[in-house]
Amino acid sequence: MRHGHGYRKLGRTSSHRKALLKNLALALIEHGKIETGVFKAKELQTYIERLVTTARVGDFNAHRLVYAYLQDKSATKKLVNEIAPKYKERKGGYTRVQRTRTRRGDASQMAFIEFVD
Repeated sequence: MRHGHGYRKLGRTSSHRKALLKNLALALIEHGKIETGVFKAKELQTYIERLVTTARVGDFNAHRLVYAYLQDKSATKKLVNEIAPKYKERKGGYTRVQRTRTRRGDASQMAFIEFVD
């Protein structure tokens, strides 16, 4: 058993995991706060914080790099022009994960993930 291999597989193939994280990131950028499973939220936290760190620069290359991950023009524009400039002086920790409830159907632990003000 390998411990601490770097990321959670979430029971999915690599392409499915990539699509899942992209869609969760798009939803978080669009709405500012979403509710999902705890482990998905923790994995999304590392994904979105890398994107915000890249987008903080705010130049053309930042747009290109963020768009390569998100592949959505409106979300890229919102992240680079509205969200990332708020964290210009912050060195990390742009999101917060708060556990909320246990889901009734499968007793899975749920959590909110949101951008820190």
